[in-house]
Amino acid sequence: MKMKPRFGRFAPVPALALAIAVAGCSPSGSPSSGASAPASSASAPAASGIGTKEIKLAYVEWASCVAATNVARAALEQKGYDVQTVSVSAAAMYAAVADGDADATVCAWLPSTQANYYARTRDKLDNLGPNLVGTRLGLVVPDYVTIDSIPELADHADQFQDRIVGIDPGAGEMGLTQKVIEQYKLPLKLMNGSGATMTAALKSAIDNHQWIVVTGWTPHWMWARFKLKYLADPKGIYGNAENIDTLVRQGLRRDSPDAYALLDGFHWTPEQMQQVMDAGREPGARPYDVAKQWFRQHGDVVAGWSH
Repeated sequence: MKMKPRFGRFAPVPALALAIAVAGCSPSGSPSSGASAPASSASAPAASGIGTKEIKLAYVEWASCVAATNVARAALEQKGYDVQTVSVSAAAMYAAVADGDADATVCAWLPSTQANYYARTRDKLDNLGPNLVGTRLGLVVPDYVTIDSIPELADHADQFQDRIVGIDPGAGEMGLTQKVIEQYKLPLKLMNGSGATMTAALKSAIDNHQWIVVTGWTPHWMWARFKLKYLADPKGIYGNAENIDTLVRQGLRRDSPDAYALLDGFHWTPEQMQQVMDAGREPGARPYDVAKQWFRQHGDVVAGWSH
């Protein structure tokens, strides 16, 4: 059994079931396509401790979350569960698990990136601890850009088209980046978008050898595809390395003990996550199919998830 640190609890937020319903569930697409994997019937027989057979996983449409969610789905289906995945905003993800509209998420970036959502919901959910240790986030540029720190952006704003290319406005990294702009007094505007639009802009700039700065994080497939670097953050606004935690609704252990045990044991490394993300970017690849293949090929890893 993997021992993981536990977290305490604080105040609740109102239910966001409507946000879940609006987000819906659509066929699996690329990691940055905005699509989520459909509900499916499990091929494995139900185990004696399975409990409730249907499990709903909520996630944010980040490449890392798509990879982790699909691998967790493959593991749960192997245990005999019918699994539905639902792509939502970060705020809705926390509220869904806290209010029981979803059973779990394996996408909680803590303790800093999503701290505000966690602080408002932690008394209504169970944190099973890290499933991945050692993440990073910050401002990222191509390696040919000749500056190395955030303060230098101020003197080169025109070369960056006076903008920082961001992701979805509800992401914790976006709030931190706005603080970066204010505290470093940067004459750049933070542009809202998504993981897909950010990486598309990054690729376009690199193809044309242009300067660009984006909100980036590790692990992410872009580090395998492009030569990139983080800009140093002397003020430490982006914080230190983080973890990705597994959150489950209260009562899941009673209702679905096998699912709870598997999610409690689920853990992997940034390098292993990167393998799934990279493979998911290949032409025609479906993230869920990629996750299932990785799951089947790494029996030594997944064997440690059950206890």
